Amino acid sequence: MRIPKALISAVLLTLTAAAAAVPAEAATAAPRWTATWGTATQWPTPSTPWYGTNWSREGFADHTLRQIIRISASGTAVRIRLSNIHGTTPLRIEKAAVANALQGAAAGPGLPLTFDGGPDVVIPPGRERYSDAIRLRTHALQRLAITLRFTAPTGPATFHHFAQATSYRAVGDHLTDREPAAFTERSNSWYYLTGVEVSGGPHASIALFGDSLTDGVGSTVDADNRYPDQLAERLAARHRPLGVVNAGIGGNRLLSDSPEYGQNGLARFERDVLDRHGIRSVIIMQGVNDLAEWNKPRQATATEIIAGHRRLIRAARARGLTVVGATIMPIKGSGLAYSEQAEKVRDQVNHWIRTSGAYHQVADFDRVVRQPTDPDLLRPEYDSGDGIHLNDAGYDALAQAVDLHIPLTAA
Repeated sequence: MRIPKALISAVLLTLTAAAAAVPAEAATAAPRWTATWGTATQWPTPSTPWYGTNWSREGFADHTLRQIIRISASGTAVRIRLSNIHGTTPLRIEKAAVANALQGAAAGPGLPLTFDGGPDVVIPPGRERYSDAIRLRTHALQRLAITLRFTAPTGPATFHHFAQATSYRAVGDHLTDREPAAFTERSNSWYYLTGVEVSGGPHASIALFGDSLTDGVGSTVDADNRYPDQLAERLAARHRPLGVVNAGIGGNRLLSDSPEYGQNGLARFERDVLDRHGIRSVIIMQGVNDLAEWNKPRQATATEIIAGHRRLIRAARARGLTVVGATIMPIKGSGLAYSEQAEKVRDQVNHWIRTSGAYHQVADFDRVVRQPTDPDLLRPEYDSGDGIHLNDAGYDALAQAVDLHIPLTAA
């Protein structure tokens, strides 16, 4: 049973300014960090008429950026992960803060974040950086506002395009503003922020790795109805204290890079899954953008996609992770993705996922969302309208199909 959104909001802990920033080693005697939220990074890309403005190409200058995220697992201390992976110049952040998210850009009292004890940080190009820890008791399904202050021009920004969440920008220093009035600019993307970790809570997380169907494209913006979010709600309702990390990128391919849709899955798997703290299992749903007829440089074969899956499985098993394979869902209703050859490849890959035994477990999402009378089509009640991406009900169906007793140590 899913937790009603109203109930989730009602039980969120109100952050207080009495909590102080402390160095990471002082937050607990021996902090053990676990990912409670995460997103994957992309190269800067232009804004699009169909998705709206993003600020990745222009970056930031004299701006304050407020980003709203929902964590999945509780803890007694928090730190954030910032990325300049795709930057070409050093990224300077003057100040940062975390607060309880309220309505829109409104937030509760902000708690300052520090970096090696100071308020600012410079992140070299191609690198990531954690903040110091702050003592802060958080709860599963709590919404946080992460606010970053820039003064010097950043240049193009490392970002995540299809956030399905609103980020807010203000001119000048509004780091501690609790009211939303100054945050007049909006974007449905995330910038620089790639992770939130907790200590003093659970010591295990699940990563969900894939493309737009993991990313949540088609779900309601600002409603936290992506399938990873709804899986986190199921876990919270069952009192199973696990973090959930969404490592999906809309349009992402398993085998080849895309200027618009990020580094290929094989190349980014270590950074976006294996290098996160506390990850004990991963659900992999990749390949639909490799088999689609419009894919460049060319459409992949089933043999190539399966070989890519095997590489991910080996990398995950080498780290002791439980690896779950998710079948590729129907694409016949999408004119951009479907062809007879693509359908043939999809069937071959799905047969291998179901029967090869390469994965520890299988999440057969294809069977969950396909039409009984035409298994190459999505059920209409799950279709967001484009024949390939799911709506909120469809993503809930995926979350309901995940085995909540996934082993957290590989056999």
